Amino acid sequence: MKIRNIIFLFALLPAFLFAQEDAFINPVIPGAHPDPSICRAGDDYYIVNSSFEYFPGLPVHHSKDLVNWELVGYGLHREAQASGAVNLVDVQQDGGIHAPTIRHHDGTFYIITTNVYSPQAEDKPTDMVNFIITADDPEGPWSEPHVIEGAPGIDPDLFFDDDGKVYFVGTHDVGNPNKDGIGEIWVQELDLENWKLTGERHSVWRGACGGCCVEGPHLYKENDTYYLLIAEGGTSFNHAVMIAASDSVFGPFDSNPRNPILTSRHLTKDYWVNSTGHADLVELPDGRWYMVALGIRNEIGRASNMGRETHLMPVTWEPATVGWEEVSEGNWQPVEYQFPVAAPHTGRVERYTPLPFGDKPQRYNDAFVDNFDGKKLDLEWNFRRVPQPETYSLTAREGFLRLYAKPERFEMREQYSLMGIRQKESDFEYSARMEFSPEKNSTEAGISLFQKDDNYMNFTVVLKNGNPTLQLIISEKGKEAVVKKDKILTDYKGEIILKVISGNDKYHFVYSLNGRKSFTSFVTTEADYILSDGYTGAFLGIYATGNGQSTDTYADFDWVNYKGHPRY
Repeated sequence: MKIRNIIFLFALLPAFLFAQEDAFINPVIPGAHPDPSICRAGDDYYIVNSSFEYFPGLPVHHSKDLVNWELVGYGLHREAQASGAVNLVDVQQDGGIHAPTIRHHDGTFYIITTNVYSPQAEDKPTDMVNFIITADDPEGPWSEPHVIEGAPGIDPDLFFDDDGKVYFVGTHDVGNPNKDGIGEIWVQELDLENWKLTGERHSVWRGACGGCCVEGPHLYKENDTYYLLIAEGGTSFNHAVMIAASDSVFGPFDSNPRNPILTSRHLTKDYWVNSTGHADLVELPDGRWYMVALGIRNEIGRASNMGRETHLMPVTWEPATVGWEEVSEGNWQPVEYQFPVAAPHTGRVERYTPLPFGDKPQRYNDAFVDNFDGKKLDLEWNFRRVPQPETYSLTAREGFLRLYAKPERFEMREQYSLMGIRQKESDFEYSARMEFSPEKNSTEAGISLFQKDDNYMNFTVVLKNGNPTLQLIISEKGKEAVVKKDKILTDYKGEIILKVISGNDKYHFVYSLNGRKSFTSFVTTEADYILSDGYTGAFLGIYATGNGQSTDTYADFDWVNYKGHPRY
């Protein structure tokens, strides 16, 4: 083992030893993990999240205690799964994989979700492909996508009734059952043997407010009652969770008079989290219930670089009256259903909440070190879209990741040589050791902090007029990319450590040309250039490009090191 590996392991010990004695801290899955869906298989819990244009897609986390989650795989982990009817090759930003549902039934795991693809030809409509993948083991391998034809809308749910029937629960445009859109929930029986809808489609609910951004449905059955949980109010500050009940899977569904059962729309703008919503429920073996939902931390104003993350809260059930029925002439009695009450003591997502299992404390570990000594790429690494062949190699040079400088660069819908891990805290340190000898002017490599094709911060070495030059390029969304600072590296001998330190809402960019013996300050910026204002969160990564030129140049990365510092 390399000496530096041992040093890094000792540096991680405080993080592994950290534990809350009687409470856990939200979010339970930090970083860009929106639209959580949860299921239980015995004593094991699994969560899947939206991944949009990123690949591999559909991250799957596993837990035994609901508060310590390990990334164990992805639903879309092969190029073939994401380069056909499900297209993540040239998908638009904020397109791709939306709001999945994960379920376990008779030994098989199912993920149902939507790929949203807008063709580059402006005269063609956006294509919403609803599909299902299956696996015997949630770590994979997962099947090829089974596309469900004739299923409009987004955010599908899969419901297994106790009579053996299976139902597809989706969205469509209000009053238009064959038109893509949100605003109305529909239910139809699904033939899983042939992957086809069957029978009549039923429009069942327009939400508690009558069709305002009604999406993200999940259907449950408890004590012979069907419950329909939805997201409503849009994905921003008015986001909320609503629920309705019915005696029939096809409705009509009666809205819970205590809706919304979860939201942050009524709280002060200074509350620590906002936009809470898009939830899913899970029952524990002992009969207790919990809810997972997304939320955005208020860490830079009412936003964060991490975007929408996964939070956990307890749930109890209480009766509520939905109406009155006349049982005999002049004799009326209330119609009641049991409804879930999220976070029953406060009604909101809390930063600190009592542990679900008191003997299983939460252990904070927001650190990532990759020395590229393995034969496979670590699961934490993601690409914007399916990467091109031979984008990187772990075998070209032992102990290094080789990233090839292809002509493509940060541009809309491109497959450029960029890979990253999720930023999980606002305050962090991220660094990489790179060996890079550019042969052509404009050839560039280094580290990148990025949200989108048009929103990034690149701290790189580039060959300008024959001189190796260190530069920081900032691209704010909706603006032209600008060089914040550049500097000729007169002492550059082909290797450099690039580092960014985030603290006090500032990014401090530093570098070392002498193997970490000393660092030189380069530039300090605000930390809000890559605030999340879309569906995803920030990634911290490595990048190489020929900036439009074909080149044999590559960058060898010896290691990357990330350490987050939570704001307790």
